[in-house]
Amino acid sequence: MDAGEEVRDNVKKYYGSRLESSGDLQTSACSLSCRPVPRSVTDALSLVHPEVTKRFFGCGLPFPAKLDGCRVLDLGSGSGRDCYAFSKLIGPSGHVTGIDMTEELVTASRQYIEYHQKKFGYEEPNITFVQGYMEKLSEAGIQSGSMDVVLSNCVICLCPDKKTVLQETYNVLKEGGELYYSDMYASKVVPDHMKQDAVLWGEGMGGSLFWKDLISLAQSVGFSTPHLVSATQIVVYNSELKAKAGDISYASGTYRLFKLPKCPVMTGATVTYKGTVADCPDQLDFDSSHCFKKDVAVEVNGEMAAILQSSRFSPDFKIQTLDKPESSSESTPQYCHLNPFLLADKLGSSVRQCSKTSK
Repeated sequence: MDAGEEVRDNVKKYYGSRLESSGDLQTSACSLSCRPVPRSVTDALSLVHPEVTKRFFGCGLPFPAKLDGCRVLDLGSGSGRDCYAFSKLIGPSGHVTGIDMTEELVTASRQYIEYHQKKFGYEEPNITFVQGYMEKLSEAGIQSGSMDVVLSNCVICLCPDKKTVLQETYNVLKEGGELYYSDMYASKVVPDHMKQDAVLWGEGMGGSLFWKDLISLAQSVGFSTPHLVSATQIVVYNSELKAKAGDISYASGTYRLFKLPKCPVMTGATVTYKGTVADCPDQLDFDSSHCFKKDVAVEVNGEMAAILQSSRFSPDFKIQTLDKPESSSESTPQYCHLNPFLLADKLGSSVRQCSKTSK
């Protein structure tokens, strides 16, 4: 068994058998985001069967706007809570696929397909659960270029080969598609000895990526620069685990990354939001740095212009390309606005305890 297989095997045991509910986790990583949640999302979550919600281990709310009719893939779908909420949000014309490597969780998820189909009033189910690995999406039957949106909730930190996960995700997305996900991030590079600790890894602490490394990793497989949507500080309740972490802090960060067309024209533009996205009639909070108010023209850089032009949000904006080239400062960007720790401090985000133990 190689190191990657050993890590996956430990995670299967940790989440499949050891943890009965999110209350058994030793950190606040399963807390919800402090950002305002659209009514459609809270309504969808409220309709999910309680037994499914009980075994939810996520660390945020990866629910982007405008999912109606989309083909959605949930990486590490776990109990299926997010998948069933997505099932409601995408409507009967969309489809959700949940993939998880843990047999117990996939089996449990499938038990509630008919329940939610009837709950949502659909003639046919619009959801599928498959057992497989995030690093091997094609082997699990996920076609290249088949997905509009890929979502994930606090599971990439449990995967030893994050670059392969991002590459596989990039491959299955359509051009203009989006990876929108929440995950745990570390304030500095996690040392190797912490990665060998099965409990630290199971809690997401051992495998958390140093937040700055996400930027280069995403760009190396072809994605746009990540856009930070929301962030929350994570509290470690267990005193033993806290001691092992030392001076490393953790935060939950939700980012969105886009698969842009090959060789896009990176020219700045003036964009005007039309107010046409459901739940966002007055303004669209695209990320923590971009809030587009209806009928208010805003100048954006070339990459953001390319995202709005190529993504599912294109019909919702009037886009006027600027003649002037990108300024030279764009070639050496500063990424402070992508730091989840700074954003969590700025928001003063508080976390909701979800651990039964506060040792």
